[in-house]
Amino acid sequence: MLMLSMFYEYSPHKFYTLLNNFILKEDEEPELSIELQHYKSKNNSIPDAIISQKSFKIVVETKLYNQFNENQLINHLQQFNNEDVKVILTLDPKPMKNNLLEKFNKFLDNYNEEKLGKIPIKHINITFKELIDALEDIIEENDYEIMSILEDYKSYCLEENLIPNSDKWMRAIVAGTTLQDNLELNLYYDDANRGYSEHGYIGLYNQKSIKAIGKLKKIVQASYINNKFNCKTIIGEEVTQNEIERIKKAMEKSKKYGYNIADRLHNYFIVEEFIKTDFKKGSKNPIQRSKLFNLAEMLNTENLPSTEEIAKILNNKTWEEFQ
Repeated sequence: MLMLSMFYEYSPHKFYTLLNNFILKEDEEPELSIELQHYKSKNNSIPDAIISQKSFKIVVETKLYNQFNENQLINHLQQFNNEDVKVILTLDPKPMKNNLLEKFNKFLDNYNEEKLGKIPIKHINITFKELIDALEDIIEENDYEIMSILEDYKSYCLEENLIPNSDKWMRAIVAGTTLQDNLELNLYYDDANRGYSEHGYIGLYNQKSIKAIGKLKKIVQASYINNKFNCKTIIGEEVTQNEIERIKKAMEKSKKYGYNIADRLHNYFIVEEFIKTDFKKGSKNPIQRSKLFNLAEMLNTENLPSTEEIAKILNNKTWEEFQ
């Protein structure tokens, strides 16, 4: 709901486009209506124009494990009054179970018939992934502020398991001066305060292209403070001695860039191996920090090939070819 409210604050017009295209199925227009030379009123006054707007109410019910309750949904119908547009929106990581969907929609049809003469209530069932897809269709590349928020929202959805199959997503991360170090050490690091989301692959982004792809093995938190090396695995198997040495090398190499990553806690994303590729961003604007890609959707398969094959498929292609 915070994502939608921020989207509205950013652009009411695009928010209404989202409602029309995705939720209202393009048969309603809650945008402003302007009528010129309006008809006479009862007191014979004739205004030059009337600007009005349809009222709408969207009642939202979210679940995490498809535990929708028919009685709860029926009770939600009492939330509607005399709005011009009435929608009950059910949201879950997966589509609503067919038997409940059919049963509730049948009840809703009968309910609307009993309220003859009143505007019917619509039921729209969507997944978090479908909501993200709808937002991406409307948000343009140069909408930097809201695009950044959307990327954070996608990360949140992956982290909270609101999008299934997080292991099939690739997170493209800006790798500037550290690119060669990342390739050499087969890891990427970031300040632990920035958190992380569940994903299966890392793409190293540099000069408007993903230069390498690696399958994520584990995420390790480490620091070297007061001559004491601290290290613990957050996701994956226990860190090996070889990986510890690579983390220490990354700490040492960071000093040549004018900063020291050892003196504060960092997350180290360790991959099996970074495989070079050249997956180009065709449009002119670079990404600000990171971007998530659904590899299963892009490659149209639930069984992803090897990292080498993925890198080969994406090599010399543009992002836009997979949209």
